[in-house]
Amino acid sequence: MNFSSKTSHTLHEEHRANLDLLGRAEQTLARAPRGEGARAPDLIKLIAALTRNLEQDIERHFGFEERELFPRMSEAGDGAIAMLLTEEHEAIRAVAEELLPLTRAAASGTLDGVGWDALKRGTLELVERQVAHIQKEEMALLPMLDDLLDDETDARLAFDYAAG
Repeated sequence: MNFSSKTSHTLHEEHRANLDLLGRAEQTLARAPRGEGARAPDLIKLIAALTRNLEQDIERHFGFEERELFPRMSEAGDGAIAMLLTEEHEAIRAVAEELLPLTRAAASGTLDGVGWDALKRGTLELVERQVAHIQKEEMALLPMLDDLLDDETDARLAFDYAAG
């Protein structure tokens, strides 16, 4: 998709990166062995990337949207969409909170078989929720930003988001 606002473009690129990570996590963990095979370097690298996403990217992305974008949507009369997206953020945060200790243990090589099963289930739930959520944002939120943000506000928000 092509978006005219810098903020939409930035969020779209982040969505694409997240979809890539989630897709790789879903495929890899579905095939991942338990025990010693679960310590393969490629698997550990992927789990480390998923851990970083859970620790940093989710809250950074969601916090920005909730703080800067959803209030603007509500003011423009799209409060129902903003509320739905916020509720989805809360559900995704809950899954991430349960998943994070499992990814940390897997990355450190201390996760047992029961833990691996829980990691796989939790990852599949995260993938399902995140993919559906990203699709909603791509179809509703991002196109809306082109109309909601003037050039100056858009530039400031894109800069602030990039700065972290």
